[in-house]
Amino acid sequence: MVKCFDRFLTVLAAIPDPRRAEGKRFEQRYVLLFSILAIVTGANSYRGIRTFIQVHRRRLNKAFGLRWKTAPAHTSIRTILSGLDAASVEQVFRAHAADLNAASFSAASGRLLALDGKVLRGSFDNFHDGKAKQILSAFAVETSLVLAHIEIDEKSNEIPAAQKLLEELDVAGHLVTLDAMHWSGRGAGYPAPPPQIPPCDFPAVGSCRRSNATVGLDATDP
Repeated sequence: MVKCFDRFLTVLAAIPDPRRAEGKRFEQRYVLLFSILAIVTGANSYRGIRTFIQVHRRRLNKAFGLRWKTAPAHTSIRTILSGLDAASVEQVFRAHAADLNAASFSAASGRLLALDGKVLRGSFDNFHDGKAKQILSAFAVETSLVLAHIEIDEKSNEIPAAQKLLEELDVAGHLVTLDAMHWSGRGAGYPAPPPQIPPCDFPAVGSCRRSNATVGLDATDP
């Protein structure tokens, strides 16, 4: 049996299962793991995930000590994934990412954290006239790990999302990089620019020529 996934399966088991007891034919943590593996290999739909599990079912059974006689139906996979509480999933994955980051981090390399927003591909909803989702991620540069992400409100921008994310993460002692647009929020809780960087490098939004801004955060920052 494969042992290298044991720790990650323990993490996935911490995600609450919203299903009733009689509806748990397939253990949720394995459905989540196999869904992740399917997506990594190119699946982009519930049917694609189901196909991946069905094609590799015997290997997965052998590797993880399972006795699945068939793969879950794509409707079952959809029910499981859509029924998850997003906040609970994010909390569990943040804890897992923090553990991996701490284990891989070298004190000699410093602590550099990059915050950047991206549009989530394929997240638009034509039926309900919904715009594509925007996600702000916190990326640990030295360890190449995404430590957290937060959805950007459709009627807002990255600035309030970044402030909230920085409040939720332990960033004391880190060097944080953000797009220069965030300096429009200096009066809303951001620390002042480092004195060694000329004030002209932090102009008002709309006239900025820099691609990003950098600020060091310590325990005394608000």
